[in-house]
Amino acid sequence: MEIAGRELPEGSWWDWEVIVQDGGQLRLAAGYDLTYHHGLELVFVAPYFVSCPTGFQDPVFREPTAEETARLVRMLGERPPLVVAFETDAGGRDPVSCLVAAERLDILPGLVPRQPPAGAEAAPGARDWPGPPLPTD
Repeated sequence: MEIAGRELPEGSWWDWEVIVQDGGQLRLAAGYDLTYHHGLELVFVAPYFVSCPTGFQDPVFREPTAEETARLVRMLGERPPLVVAFETDAGGRDPVSCLVAAERLDILPGLVPRQPPAGAEAAPGARDWPGPPLPTD
């Protein structure tokens, strides 16, 4: 799978969700089942524009259309350095078109365990997430 001219690492990236969205970053987590962990994070640094659901499945990344790019230029006054477009299943009848414009994209592979359910004991050495992925080596 390719995004913004870069190849994503091998893996089952079926489930996706927004885990951080603020003025500094949009961080998406991906994996085959996000219940206990995720294995990939896409970090859009300094997002200018974000239009995507908070949770979705099986995105198909593509180049933005001329119309999408023109709309961003009208809204922002210039073409952003990075524009990512994709179609995805957000649980409805039809696919959803998504668009993200940002300063740059960081692709972070690595296992990130999720917090245990409320009231459960944290695993030894567990850390708060979201954070940088743990090394898989």
